[in-house]
Amino acid sequence: MRNTARWAATLGLTAATVCGTLTGSALAAPAAAPTSLYAPSALVLTLGHGDRAATVDVARAVTLNCAPTPSGTHPAAALACAELRATDGDFEALAGPGGATCTKQYDPVVVTVDGVWRGKRVSFERAFANECVRNAAASSLFAF
Repeated sequence: MRNTARWAATLGLTAATVCGTLTGSALAAPAAAPTSLYAPSALVLTLGHGDRAATVDVARAVTLNCAPTPSGTHPAAALACAELRATDGDFEALAGPGGATCTKQYDPVVVTVDGVWRGKRVSFERAFANECVRNAAASSLFAF
C-alpha cells in the first residue's frame, strides 16, 4: 500500500511539473539566445605529492577560465590562457622539459587538468619527478 501511494504521489508531481511548464507563456517564448559567442574554456588544475592523482591528496587547486577573457584563481591566468591558445590546448607540449638543472631526487608531484577547453571535455595528468622538474616545465600553466 505504501509503495502504491508513493508511486501515485510521484506520478502526480511529475504530471503537474510537465503540464505546468506547457501552459502560459512557455509555449510562446522563443529559444534562449546563447550567452556567449565563445566556446567555454574552464579548467580546474590540481597539484598533489605522489605518483598518481588517484592516490594523492590535493595540496593546491586553482581555476582557469579562458573565454571570453582570462580569469580564475590561477596566479597568471592571462599568460596561461595565451600558452594554451598557442598550443591549441596541447597540455603535453606545455609540460615538456625545461632548461633548468634539477637534482635527481625522487619526490613525485602530480598535476591534473580537468574541465572544458574550447567546448570539449579534457582531462590531463602528469607526474613530475620533483618540484624542480615541475617548475622547469616551460609553461606558466603549471606554475601555481
